[in-house]
Amino acid sequence: MSRLAAGGLALIALTVAACTTTPAPSPIGPLPSTPVPSTPSPGPSRPTPTGSSPAALPGWSNEDHLAAFEAYVSGCGVSREPATRTVCDRARGLSVLRVTPSDARAFLEANFVVSPAETGDGTPGLLTSYFAPEYAARHAPDAEFDAPVLAPPANPKGAGDRVDIEARAIPNQALAWMRAEDLFFMQIQGSGYLTFEDGSRARAAYAADNGKTFVGIARPMAQQGLLPRNGTSGDAIRGWLAAHRGAEAQAVMALNPRYIFFRMDPDDGGDPAGAAGAPLTARRSIAVDPANWGYGDLVWIDADGGNLRGASASYRGLVVALDTGSAIRGPVRADLYMGRGEAAGAEAGTVRHPLRMWRLVPKG
Repeated sequence: MSRLAAGGLALIALTVAACTTTPAPSPIGPLPSTPVPSTPSPGPSRPTPTGSSPAALPGWSNEDHLAAFEAYVSGCGVSREPATRTVCDRARGLSVLRVTPSDARAFLEANFVVSPAETGDGTPGLLTSYFAPEYAARHAPDAEFDAPVLAPPANPKGAGDRVDIEARAIPNQALAWMRAEDLFFMQIQGSGYLTFEDGSRARAAYAADNGKTFVGIARPMAQQGLLPRNGTSGDAIRGWLAAHRGAEAQAVMALNPRYIFFRMDPDDGGDPAGAAGAPLTARRSIAVDPANWGYGDLVWIDADGGNLRGASASYRGLVVALDTGSAIRGPVRADLYMGRGEAAGAEAGTVRHPLRMWRLVPKG
């Protein structure tokens, strides 16, 4: 299971009280080349029939077929399905040439047919989103950067809860030092990119956890009067923790006993790998339920309107299934990888859209 996608869902759980009551951060546009309609369209009245050409998909003519083709070439090699591997090899052979948008569209239409994914009762599924966060860090602790990033002990499941682990932490064994609130949120996400004071960069990747159940702190913070009940967004929680850094913040963060340990990997400037082992492509990779989808599957998503204030009107286009997450369950359920950094995180927090999905089945 991808820690990054699972962490994004934990972040939704942490801030769930804000979903319909708190304005989201500044919205950013939908999938590349997809215009935002002035009002959300109702979507197709019925699924595109099985066996149809992709050209019959809603919005197909507005797709950036070259960007979709490139994303498919990047991720299709993880598939174990013979027909997919055959078409993947064909796409990779074409990619060594100068591929035009028309070439990409022709390839997709010639090599795939459509198969709709459907829920049991025919209603839409759900699209959410996640991202790879970026944080400041230090090689040595100071008054502000006083939270150690820890490697896993020999028996991480027996390490105790957050309070136990932090009390026993040995300073000279820390991999890095962060602001306490940033480390807390990075543990929710499951990984993150760090920039140090000397300009060097690294990726803190999930290594292990203490086996404790994740507990969201938004509700207890509201119950204790630390935040208003309609103001428990991620930004509000982070701001409170930063303003009360020290014993007060530590006591609140300790309400969540789950603790994540990390390893340090180089930051190559790219995007993290999903559960399939291939690097994710921003806005072109999704986490899916592996019981219903295969890694490397090419998928058309159509998600109109959202119920979060500040949400983009729609997300529509081709994506590749490269990841999974603990709460991604069902045949019409996807988590869209939005990219790295603050802007990606701001948009990811506004995505909770009714979803329809189609599998593009290789002709072989």
